[in-house]
Amino acid sequence: MTFNDLDIKMIVSPPFQQNAYVVRREGATEALVVDPGFDSDSIVEEIKRNGLKIAAILNTHGHVDHIAGNAAIKAAYPEAPLLIGTNEANLLIDARANLSGGFGMPIVSPPADRLVVDQESIDLAGLRLLVREIPGHSPGSVVYIIENVDPIVVFGGDVLFAGSVGRTDLGGDFNLLKTGIRSKLFILPENAIVLSGHGEETTIGVEKRTNPFVGINVG
Repeated sequence: MTFNDLDIKMIVSPPFQQNAYVVRREGATEALVVDPGFDSDSIVEEIKRNGLKIAAILNTHGHVDHIAGNAAIKAAYPEAPLLIGTNEANLLIDARANLSGGFGMPIVSPPADRLVVDQESIDLAGLRLLVREIPGHSPGSVVYIIENVDPIVVFGGDVLFAGSVGRTDLGGDFNLLKTGIRSKLFILPENAIVLSGHGEETTIGVEKRTNPFVGINVG
């Protein structure tokens, strides 16, 4: 299966311009929702317009802009399991931990139906996903790597961006983040496509060579 065999819809939610994704194999009726943000209405519209069944809701981490739509998606599709990394589970149900309390708009999510761990492999909607935990931006951020596609596709959340990385000034750890990116993402093929939680897509090769924060030429 090639990247062109995937149907990926990106939905950008204000106020943080966060990227949510609805992803499926071209023509398939099962899809995954990755990091549903504040604009849950547009996500549901995309699902209904294509007559889709949701195989799972995947959270890369528990910050409010990435989980704000969980409750609405679960209400519309209660059979869809909600997945998040083991070390992020408490952020779903703690408004202070997920940062929404600090913004004066406390939001919580339904609890996870399934917790995932580093190096776990999951088969959902005809896609084989490898989970890699890369903390530093948040306590236990994970990325979901679609392995049975060429090139590989990485749903990276707020770990790695085009020309940047996730912020670490809200209780994070930059050295931990850098180490995780270099040891778990930069080992992927250079043509691997990274779909991040904010901004434009990029590739592992571009970020490895040019990222000003974690690129291989940065000390």
